[in-house]
Amino acid sequence: MTWFPLLALVLGPVLLAEALLARYEVMLYTAGWRTPAVDLPPGIPYARGADPGRPPAAYLVYLDGIGKRRFTDTRDGGQLVKALIAAAPELRVLGQVQPYSPLAAPLANRPVWVWIRRHAGLLLFLHNVMQIFVAADRRYRPLYNRAVGAQIANQLRLAGYRPHSGVPVVLLSYSGGAQVATGAVDELHTRLRAPLLLITLGGFHNGANDLTHVRHLHQLTSAHDRIERVGTWLFPQRWRLFRRSGWNRARRAGKITVHRLDPATHLGRRSYISPESYRSDGRSHLHHTTDTVLALIRAADPARRHGF
Repeated sequence: MTWFPLLALVLGPVLLAEALLARYEVMLYTAGWRTPAVDLPPGIPYARGADPGRPPAAYLVYLDGIGKRRFTDTRDGGQLVKALIAAAPELRVLGQVQPYSPLAAPLANRPVWVWIRRHAGLLLFLHNVMQIFVAADRRYRPLYNRAVGAQIANQLRLAGYRPHSGVPVVLLSYSGGAQVATGAVDELHTRLRAPLLLITLGGFHNGANDLTHVRHLHQLTSAHDRIERVGTWLFPQRWRLFRRSGWNRARRAGKITVHRLDPATHLGRRSYISPESYRSDGRSHLHHTTDTVLALIRAADPARRHGF
């Protein structure tokens, strides 16, 4: 146990500094001192999948967990997004949104973070973890929600979405991406008036955001997902006792449906998006998650099922 005081001595200042810096970006956005990035680098499409020349069955925005550092990377190397596009080519899928940056600036593109990635890669994850807690903090939550909601709306428009068109928008979020997805609802409703469907995969969020303008929220979870379970314990707004929280109001309104993906885990070789671990029916966890997500999207809008 002699290492514990030393570890605390080293990490303590780092955690404090990161907690302060995590608020810096949202304050820059609010003050108007920095303009959020809109255009993507050359070679990165605004969406993949359906032909941009005709309306797709739905637009799907994938909001990844804390590993998101670039426009292109995801926790599983993009396998879930690729599987969704392959199984439902009439979807237009956006995977470039930066859930942990109100300024839409990837960490990997910032010079200081290039050095950190080489020498202390753990801090990249710590930064995004802290951003989740900033997004959940009642003092900063409205500002963060507005910033990332605007980022998602802008990316959807650049991908061809027409406001008031009636084409569904699906926010598929992994882990901490659920905090961003639930927070973006009001801004997306204001800017696009789109039918919104939320699907959380191992969602880690505080339950405080208003879900009035969501058609439905599907909670994909597992009894083996310890990280999501920590979130339900950590945030009081997720407790049934807090009846007036956004989460509990939506639950009483019948807007939340829980789907079990047992025996998947949050991380590791048996995670929800693992292509190498198999269920009793012979499908990989990645295959099962893909099938589940697409079935929920199709069921949400029967009139458009023929497009899949």
